[in-house]
Amino acid sequence: MARLEQDMAHFTALRDVKTPEIFRTVFVMVLLAILGSIAFLVFVPWVQTIGGRGVVTTLNPNERQQEINALVSGRIVEWFVRDGSRVEKGDPIARIADIDPLLVQRLEAEQAQLEIQIQSARSAQATAEIDLQRMAELFAAGLSARRDYEQAQIRVEEMRGRVAAAEANLVRAQTNLARQSEQLVTAPRDGFIQSINAGDTATYVNAGQVLATFVPEVHGRVIEVFVDGRDVALVEAGEKARIEFEGWPAVQFSGWPSVAIGTFPAVVTTVDQVAQPDGRFRVLIAEDPDADQPWPEDRYSRFGTVVRSWILLETVPVGYEIWRQLNNFPPELPAAAGAAEQGT
Repeated sequence: MARLEQDMAHFTALRDVKTPEIFRTVFVMVLLAILGSIAFLVFVPWVQTIGGRGVVTTLNPNERQQEINALVSGRIVEWFVRDGSRVEKGDPIARIADIDPLLVQRLEAEQAQLEIQIQSARSAQATAEIDLQRMAELFAAGLSARRDYEQAQIRVEEMRGRVAAAEANLVRAQTNLARQSEQLVTAPRDGFIQSINAGDTATYVNAGQVLATFVPEVHGRVIEVFVDGRDVALVEAGEKARIEFEGWPAVQFSGWPSVAIGTFPAVVTTVDQVAQPDGRFRVLIAEDPDADQPWPEDRYSRFGTVVRSWILLETVPVGYEIWRQLNNFPPELPAAAGAAEQGT
């Protein structure tokens, strides 16, 4: 050792070389960054999610977009609405008149005539029944022939058939009159007229033809999203989710839902048992009733608005999640599902 020190004394340049302080600083920073990254990957939690895209819809079929049809054939004589009009239940939409302007009056006259015929047939039936009773008494006393008694019975049955036929004709006339009386088309419920699909007085419409497209006011909104068949086994009713509405400003961190901005809490309500033609499964997501943050108003999340969803699953380290995604592995099974699988 003493000899080495003596030899080193002759190399004055080597003795004057020193490690710059900046290199020491860079080394310490790199070392701390590596240690920090390892700690971040191992100890920082990450919430696994299943993403999907969909639209705002509703479970109630009465609240979905629907068509308003003409109840009778004829021509439209008056429109009470236009595209975009808001209507309440019972508000008039259009009035339809038959080509024959006196059709309703003629049907009313026919109905009155049939009512008179029914009264006449009933009177004739009552008279025939009286005659039958008289003939029955005479036949019992031996003062009348059996043939006369049987003829009286036949007349009573004929009168009953006439009364039944007249009543059937009256019901038919009342039905025609009631249908022609439904010339005023009204709104089935509160909502909006999206578009008018028929013309004016120059256009003839048939019964059942579409007059307008109607969009009811949606009160029970749900999100209809589609998830991959690989991930659907991990989704169950009651799972929490986060929703991002198109057009609503948001900053989403799928792994850290607590720090996401502009997203809204939700809960899975239904998972389809059968896949769609493209192999994906439909999942219905509703507003979380236990959350403090309500969904935005209807005007910001209208029927048909595009949304993105993240269904929240298990919490794992960030490093594991990166490794899983690099290897394209499915997310972790829920703890309850894993325990049940081991038990079987």
